[in-house]
Parts: sequence; structure tokens; C-alpha cells
Amino acid sequence: MRPVTIIAAIVVAAMLVAIPLFHNAFLTAHATRILIYVIFAMSLDLLVGYCGMVSLGHAAFFGIAAYTTALLSAKAGIANILIGLPLSMLAAAAGALVIGLLTLRTSGIYFIMATLAFAQMLHFLVNDSDFFGGSDGILLLTRFRASVGNTVLLDLGNATTRYYTALVATSVAFAGLALLVRSPFGRILQGLKSNEQRMRALGYPVARYKLGCFVIGGTLAGLAGHLYATLTSLADPSILDWLHSAQVLMMVIIGGLGTLIGSAIGAFLLIELIDQSAELTDHWKLIVGVVVIAVTMFGRGGLVGLASLLRTSVFGARASA
Repeated sequence: MRPVTIIAAIVVAAMLVAIPLFHNAFLTAHATRILIYVIFAMSLDLLVGYCGMVSLGHAAFFGIAAYTTALLSAKAGIANILIGLPLSMLAAAAGALVIGLLTLRTSGIYFIMATLAFAQMLHFLVNDSDFFGGSDGILLLTRFRASVGNTVLLDLGNATTRYYTALVATSVAFAGLALLVRSPFGRILQGLKSNEQRMRALGYPVARYKLGCFVIGGTLAGLAGHLYATLTSLADPSILDWLHSAQVLMMVIIGGLGTLIGSAIGAFLLIELIDQSAELTDHWKLIVGVVVIAVTMFGRGGLVGLASLLRTSVFGARASA
């Protein structure tokens, strides 16, 4: 790893740790939301960037986990994240397994449309059901905690604690995915993206690897969905909509497909772009669209790819001189 990269990582880490020290409630909550979407974007990048499975239904697993968290809290009175988090991620994993078994029989545009269809089915199911709160969703009035018996280990009702919990979760997810994509399993996934037919001819059980990737990605999206529910105290049908999946896909594309750090950068930039544009004009979607088109057209490989190209050009020119 280059010294410049190490220094940059240390500076970013220090900035992230220091955010709650400013005692700004809005900044802390905003940063927490960005961290949650970093996890969400990385989980989708595993599918799209490393395995070549473009999904427009990834928000389904985010929503399944959020609604599981909400139902456990509202219907069963379970606000302990030591119980709610594993159950939410398990529900997301189960949903990914079922949807994966059905959709991975297809490929290309058919796979994209199949994942979109399943997400929309879930969206309309919760939107039209009183059990799930209908179009208003489920508002959570409980205070989420991690506790053992009467001992409270973490109080997620506290904004600072909630932020550091999200920061630790993001760091663990990033490290875990970094190890995964460099493992033999991850190399096979990248081989599937490059040439699926060749991998099949070499004897690899392609369907199993793709399903495994799909379930892992769905489980991580479930982690993001659970954290989102604890942050907003709300689970509503909009988080299941295909537009939510498309938004996260844009984060991955802007940052750079197949680069975990790119997903993190893309999540940060798109959220900031949307928020700042919405403050300036009611036509903020036009601004976002122009930026996304520009990055897609002129920054092949996303911002990370563009930065790599510029670095190569600059240092290459110096070396030749």
C-alpha cells in the first residue's frame, strides 16, 4: 500500500471518529445515514461489481430487515438489538435465498426485471397491508438497546452511540468484504463476471457461487436496513421501492464498480448531491441526473477509475520526462 494511501486512510478515520465531538446533532445523524448507505452500496457492489449480477431489487432485503426490526419492536416489544439484529439479517438472508433461487435461473435483462418484480411485489404487499402499517409504515416508539439481562451495553437512543455503532458496523463490513473479494471465493466471483461460460466449462458450480454471492449481499443489505430502522424509527414502503435500489446502484456506478472504496465514495457524494441540490431547487433531480450522466460518460470506472487514470497520466508523464 502506498504511503499516500495510508496517510489518507488515517486522516479519513480520524475525521470519522471525530464527527460526534462537534456536538452537532444534525451532523451526527447525517453521518450515520451516510455510513448506513455505505454498507448498502458495498453489499450491492458485491453483486454488480464483482459478480456481474445487476439487480434492481436489492432494496427488498434492506426493507425486509427494516420491517423485521419494526415488527419485532411494535408487535413483540423486542427492542434489544442483540436479538433484533440477528433476526433481521436472518430474515434478509432468507429473502435473498428464496428470491435468488427463483431469479438466478435467468440472466441479463431478464434477471434485472425479475429482481425488480420481486421487490415491487413486496412493496405493494406492505403498502396494502394494515399489518405492515399500510402506506404510512410502522412508526417505532421504543428505544433500541443492546442489553444482557438488566445491563445495558449500548443505548442506540443516544445519537453518539448510534453513530459509533454504525461506524463499527461499516468498518467490519468493509474489512469482511475486502477479505472476501480477495479470497478464492471472491476470485471465482470475478471469474464469473469476466467469463461465466469458461468458469462453467472448468467445472465450477456456477449456480451455487452466484446464489452464495446473492445471499451474502442480501444479508449485508439487511444489516443496513436494521441500522436504518434504529436511526429513523420508521419502516415504510418507500424503502422497498425499485427506485431505492436504483439510487443505490447509482452510488456504486458513480464511485466505481468493483471497488469497495468507490461504493463508499459514491454513497457519500450522491447523498450530499441530493441533499444540497434539494436545498437549492425543486428540480434537484435534474441536477443529479446531469452529474450521473457526466460521470458515466466521462469517468469510465467511476470516480475511482477517473482518479486512477489521472494518477497514471501524471506520474506516467513525469516518468517519461
